[in-house]
Amino acid sequence: MSSKPSTVSHISGEPFHIDRDKVREAAKKIGDGAVTQGYKGNREEVVAMLNDALATELVCVLRYKRHYFTASGLENEPIKAEFLEHAAEEEAHANQIAERIVQLNGEPDFNPSKLSERSHADYDDSSDIKSMIRANLIAERIAIETYRQMIERIGDDDPTTKHLLISIMAKEEEHADDMSDLLD
Repeated sequence: MSSKPSTVSHISGEPFHIDRDKVREAAKKIGDGAVTQGYKGNREEVVAMLNDALATELVCVLRYKRHYFTASGLENEPIKAEFLEHAAEEEAHANQIAERIVQLNGEPDFNPSKLSERSHADYDDSSDIKSMIRANLIAERIAIETYRQMIERIGDDDPTTKHLLISIMAKEEEHADDMSDLLD
């Protein structure tokens, strides 16, 4: 079954042609799952970066959960609720990152003994509420900057991962803003 290339008008006026036969033939190489022949990223490097980001998100979940369970006092109930909400959102980020690692034919590294070693942010066991908020704000700022650097490194070579990291970074910026507001 032969097909003609499809023609799409291009902004520059030059027609853009998709060679359907070539695309269909390349798609038959199913061993790479979602990663097609056109993937331009360095898969091993991206998976390694994502595994470090996964460790960071998991450490953040643990930090927020600890703060949620150990913060005390009725006046801190709204802050505790914020900690719990952030823990759930960090867990969702970890799940998204692990999913992307698998899509790139990598293996997500959930090894507990290596999490804090690979995490960009630190765990915190502060006992007073101001210190907890400050630790979370610092961790969120670290996450924002590391995601920014990862996005810059990936560039346009892996648009799916880039967009994932941009969306996670936007949420981390919201978290930092929330923690900053709580400090005031």
